[in-house]
Amino acid sequence: MRSLTRPLPERIAIITGDPSLPDPTKHGQRYGPEELAVHHRMDQAFASLGKFEHTIIDRHAGLFDALRDIDPDLVVNFCDTGLFNNPQYEIHIATQLEAMGLPYTGAPPRGMLYCYDKQIVRLVAEAMGLAVPLERFVPAPEVAGASVVTFPALIKPNTADGSVGITKDAVVNNAVQARHYLGWIAAELPGCDVLIQEYLPGAEYGLGLVGNPGGGFEQLPMLRVDFSGLPDSLPPILSFESKTDPASPYWTDIALVPAGLPGNRQQELGARCRALFRRLGLRDYGRFDFRTATDGTIKLMEVNPNPAWGYDAKLALMAGFAGWSYAALLEALVATAWARIRRDAGAR
Repeated sequence: MRSLTRPLPERIAIITGDPSLPDPTKHGQRYGPEELAVHHRMDQAFASLGKFEHTIIDRHAGLFDALRDIDPDLVVNFCDTGLFNNPQYEIHIATQLEAMGLPYTGAPPRGMLYCYDKQIVRLVAEAMGLAVPLERFVPAPEVAGASVVTFPALIKPNTADGSVGITKDAVVNNAVQARHYLGWIAAELPGCDVLIQEYLPGAEYGLGLVGNPGGGFEQLPMLRVDFSGLPDSLPPILSFESKTDPASPYWTDIALVPAGLPGNRQQELGARCRALFRRLGLRDYGRFDFRTATDGTIKLMEVNPNPAWGYDAKLALMAGFAGWSYAALLEALVATAWARIRRDAGAR
């Protein structure tokens, strides 16, 4: 029985994706030097805290045997790529940790399952009074022959991580472009359901929360995606290339900056996100992505239950806007999860 009397765990194990395996969310389906540098910076940041004995597990063969040997007080679940780098298996890690009785950071299986299906998130958010884009769900067998009647539109997979299936051609302005892109998705991502959404041309924002219902939340300052440096020939979206290809303008010419929204507007959005966080069963931290419609309405696009944790990711940048170091953010994620675990144990 692990001791919950300490204010922080003594021994933690950090699970990440496996750089030795192919990964469909990476450029060329392989980890490159940029991704390896992110992992190294995370290791350094944890070491700099001097508060935990930490072990990084970045090989998925024998993953759970390694966890049994370590027997950590807390598992930091940073494996946002899924078991064996299969995004559909992201839920499997949390499920196995539950079965092993190992406490861990981040969303439980239920929250992951809800958020992996973008239409479920939209329906729940809409029922709770959040503004969401107009959209139509297209089941996989009908994708190639689907029609789009309102333009411009954004076409994207209903279940995918890391902007997989979203390229510069995902924004369509006519039936010919729509037919081409739907055909491309049907061929490249067989079996994938699709969303056809109204294209929102305004500003894109991110909102980060650290905390839990019953324990309070820290709302990080919102960020805005600055597309002003992007060539006019490219639609202002966060495409797959923006997260994977250092040679792409989507990587080099997009900046992430403070949102510039009034504080009361940020707090209003944050209150709605906290309610949605609870409704979706999320834990410890989450990120909410928005875009702005022509009439100025800020609409929820996606909810990320275990958002990217790298030093250069949105969550870390928002923490930086609040004056946190990267190491301080990592400590906060651990401390938040540990406080929840201690609180839940006391409740029993």
